[in-house]
Amino acid sequence: MDGLNKNTERERDEIFSKAVRAGKRTYFFDVKATRKNDYYLTITESKKRYDQDGNFRFEKHKLFLYKEDFEKFTEGLQEVVQYIRMNKGYEEDVEIEQENDKEEEETKEIKSEKETIRKTSRKGFGRKSDFDLEPIPKDLKASDLLEDSYSDIDFDDLDF
Repeated sequence: MDGLNKNTERERDEIFSKAVRAGKRTYFFDVKATRKNDYYLTITESKKRYDQDGNFRFEKHKLFLYKEDFEKFTEGLQEVVQYIRMNKGYEEDVEIEQENDKEEEETKEIKSEKETIRKTSRKGFGRKSDFDLEPIPKDLKASDLLEDSYSDIDFDDLDF
């Protein structure tokens, strides 16, 4: 019965969700609620990775964004995207149109991918924040959360 309550609580905490397929990546924008019913945004990048045996797994990178940071985050993002577009142009527009044509086909795949990620997340990764959605203290440093884990990010792979 306790597992049922956790699933119900997890479903209640997710208020709104939007999945965006972008090339080989899928981005999930999820509005969630804390225990005090305050909203925050999680942005999850998901990329399918294959091991040597041909088995796949979803590599995830998650960002938590709280409403007090929305304005500065949005301003910074817009400034960086504008800079890239001004200096590198809109070469990707043709590719974007082709991707939009495939969007309808990929909707089923996205739903399946998100469900797989949710099932994986429910198993837990040993961090309290995966289960108890309490606000993160403002004085908390990223290094306090990492615990010897890291993501290898190649910025050349980023598509803007």
